[in-house]
Amino acid sequence: MIRFICILFISLQSLNAQIILTDSLTHYPVSYAAVSFGNGNGIFADDDGKFFFTKKLYPDIDSLFISALGYKSLNLSTKQLTDSILMVPQADELDEVVIGIKNNRKYKQEKIKPYLDDDYYKCWLPTIESEIAVYFPKNSNKDQKVTNVFFPIALESKDWNKRKKSNSDKKKFSTLFKVNFYSNNNGYPGKVLTYETIVFRATERNGDFFDLDVDDLNIYIPKNGFFVSLQVLGYTDKNGKLLPNKKYKEIKSKTGTVKIPTNFRPLLPFTDKVINKNTYVKRIFINGNSWVKFEKGNGFKSSLLDKGLFNYGIGITVNTYKDN
Repeated sequence: MIRFICILFISLQSLNAQIILTDSLTHYPVSYAAVSFGNGNGIFADDDGKFFFTKKLYPDIDSLFISALGYKSLNLSTKQLTDSILMVPQADELDEVVIGIKNNRKYKQEKIKPYLDDDYYKCWLPTIESEIAVYFPKNSNKDQKVTNVFFPIALESKDWNKRKKSNSDKKKFSTLFKVNFYSNNNGYPGKVLTYETIVFRATERNGDFFDLDVDDLNIYIPKNGFFVSLQVLGYTDKNGKLLPNKKYKEIKSKTGTVKIPTNFRPLLPFTDKVINKNTYVKRIFINGNSWVKFEKGNGFKSSLLDKGLFNYGIGITVNTYKDN
């Protein structure tokens, strides 16, 4: 009931503050663009390119930085906002795109299993300010295509005392995630490998991991390997539409108001079973911020690092073709 009232309150305040982002050439909506407030916080447009902004909701925000894959970024004063904003396409060159591949080639399928764990204390708490990327090397000189990605999910028991029982009732959630694939740029995520918008909705019914089928995207692994990333967009309704709820909490202190990013479910289990440190993080709402390896000494304060849990254990399935 409290959640419903909060959503209703925000929706009523936003009736005259709905903004839509559209492609300047096609006038199609620009889905899931990042709308940064320039202070480490922000929101996302939904699949229809819509987001909500009012001075009542965000009284201290004077400008917005809007970015989306394949488009020129915008920096706008909140005084200049209109109910429709055009975004100009930007044709950046994709790295090492393989085209003209025959579908009848023989291949061997290889699978790297995801690392699963439902231990609350071994999990990353997702916030929309952070994007997590995991590196995978190319282990063959033959063509390799990614067909599936397995994202581990930690399920929480409704009853804390029964959390170690596999048959316990799980807390419900409906959360939208966005996925990106990047080339390897000197050991860090580089250019995107596809401009396709890749999102999925996870619920407790998916079990311990979400199996994302990317076979039709024809993502071939570059010679230096690739990164696959995950970022949470927010909670959804039963139809998978993003809810217009605030993405951070405001806590008043003696020195002023402190903004703390909202944690979303499901939690993401980290592991110590991977030998190399292959996980990288960036804060997407800080302009110009770069990727940082998730390890001690890189500015992270995390109990995961204290426990030696350096990696988010994503799994993948790869087709290795027998002919080149």
